[in-house]
Amino acid sequence: MESNPAFLLVLDPTVGHSVVRLYPGQPCTIGRGPSNSIVLHDERSSRFHAEVMAVAPNWVVRDVGSRNGTIVGSEPIVGERTLAAGDTIRIGGAEIVFGEGDPPTDLSGLSDEATETSEVTSDMRKWSDAITLRRDKTRLLDDIGESAGSVPRVGKAAASLCRLAFALARATDIAEVARLALDAAMDGAGAPHGVVLFPPLGPAAEWRAPTGVASLVPAAAAPPGWPPEGGLPAGAVATVLASNEAILVGRAPQAPVAGAAVDDSRSAISAPVRVGGRPVGVLHVEQAAGGRPATPDDLEFVMAVCDALGIAVENLSTRERLSVRLASTSDENERLRQRLREESRMVGGSPALSNIVSQIARVASTKATVLVRGESGSGKELVARAIHDASDRRTAAFVCLNCAALTETLLESELFGHEKGAFTGATERKAGKFEAAHRGTLFLDEIGEMSQTIQAKFLRVLEGHSFERVGGSQRVQVDVRVVAATNRNLEEAVAANEFRRDLYFRLKVVEIVVPPLRRRREDIEPLARHFLARFAAETGRGVHDFSPAALEALLGYQWPGNIRELRNCIERAVVLSTHDTIDTSDLALSQLAPSGDTGRGTGRGTGGPTGAFVPQTIEELERRHIMATLAAVGGNKTKAAAMLGIERSTLDRKLTRWAKKS
Repeated sequence: MESNPAFLLVLDPTVGHSVVRLYPGQPCTIGRGPSNSIVLHDERSSRFHAEVMAVAPNWVVRDVGSRNGTIVGSEPIVGERTLAAGDTIRIGGAEIVFGEGDPPTDLSGLSDEATETSEVTSDMRKWSDAITLRRDKTRLLDDIGESAGSVPRVGKAAASLCRLAFALARATDIAEVARLALDAAMDGAGAPHGVVLFPPLGPAAEWRAPTGVASLVPAAAAPPGWPPEGGLPAGAVATVLASNEAILVGRAPQAPVAGAAVDDSRSAISAPVRVGGRPVGVLHVEQAAGGRPATPDDLEFVMAVCDALGIAVENLSTRERLSVRLASTSDENERLRQRLREESRMVGGSPALSNIVSQIARVASTKATVLVRGESGSGKELVARAIHDASDRRTAAFVCLNCAALTETLLESELFGHEKGAFTGATERKAGKFEAAHRGTLFLDEIGEMSQTIQAKFLRVLEGHSFERVGGSQRVQVDVRVVAATNRNLEEAVAANEFRRDLYFRLKVVEIVVPPLRRRREDIEPLARHFLARFAAETGRGVHDFSPAALEALLGYQWPGNIRELRNCIERAVVLSTHDTIDTSDLALSQLAPSGDTGRGTGRGTGGPTGAFVPQTIEELERRHIMATLAAVGGNKTKAAAMLGIERSTLDRKLTRWAKKS
């Protein structure tokens, strides 16, 4: 019984549509080869991919061992598959529809929608029509071994070395690269036996020069277990290590085997595996007994394999060292982060501190700009770091910059970076603090000291605009959260046209006010004990407590330098104390009045240890404050006048008047 008439409708995205009639007794072959009945132009198809033939009374499709398989409908076929009218054979990007009866004569009505999933523009169609070859991956490494058999020996060796290089690049350990190299050397030299010898790796995956044959161990051997016990070619290995040269032995001496005659008819090749020009191992291959002897060409090939192996093991050891170093650095970074978290921990239990912690918790999860206000040393940076650590940016950088410590030019360079040659001394490109804090937090202390020129550029970055490095034209876009801090009255600075009004409102999205330490006395003792434990541990001193008088002095003192002064005071006391308890004499509290003091006692300075209020005239308060400011700046009247906010001539008149009264 003959098969029914049938045809194949070919939908090839490269060349279009065509129809092939099927004839019983004439298989229809499909593939990339030009001799096929249906020639495909997709690199995912094999040269001879599949065939359709009549097996009465049906038609069947058979995969002929293709590389990527043949799919009918949605299932790959195994062996043969009977076809029914309407079945679609998929090979790569081509679709072949099986039909029964006479084929259609007009294909103009066929739509490209069967093979296209999106609209094709005229420009895309022009490019598609110009394509002559498509590939999804190279076949060179797959076919090079087969094609090398028909080319001269040099071409075959080059093909094998190329395949070996790619294989070594993908290997992940010494045993694997040794096995790959040994297989390539044995195949290229036609040797049935071989071994790769290496010394054990040193600390941090460092390669050490072997001290002799006894210091080498097999990293790979073929067949497994070769050479037998006592059969290691010690003489050849020792010669290679001593001379750093490869050797070819026409008749390799063999270790005697009990009950058998000595067979010395084998030839062998031994070559050094070098790292940094020094031999760190040996690759040894031997021909079969009575087989063809090794040739100089075999020696050249084995040496090339050893050079590739040396590069591979050096790269692996370098990768291992980097991995160990990275793990060590990661552990060290984590320890430093923990130490930093401990050092920046907010200590105390006052209502004011609890309110600050509550504000931090609410604002940390947002992207809002935060303005932290408070006296110098009150802990503004701790607040900024706590916001960073509680936010989703905590894994990125926390970058700090004091705006008052730099001139206008240097501040601009520090903030935005500069290009090479932007100014004298700019010998290379430098990334600014904004780039360093990308996806992290930038803390700007003393924001009120920023010049108005930089304020304008800074405001644009806060608004989300890109910026340019100093002396550059390339735009830089960053994602940075800004936390600013100041101890100045920004409202007065805005009124005096010293600070931009728009920047003030942009910074003051969320404001956190940090009270001075004298206004949260509940935190003084916990802070003092925290610093005592910390510095006692760091210095190894046996100081562990405060005397009652020292605690009373600490609680009664006004702390004009706030937490910074308390920290330094305790550190000095721990270092200089001669007892296990800190006493009043160890504290060395200053007589400086707090900034903005309104008449409350300053501890040891004016009000006694209890800080009781002492009534004073405004003139006396002014005199005390001015004299304290002068003392703080070392008698520099110009600097004192600037800090007091008065003219130098006004300061001179006041000092002259007070001198006459005294």
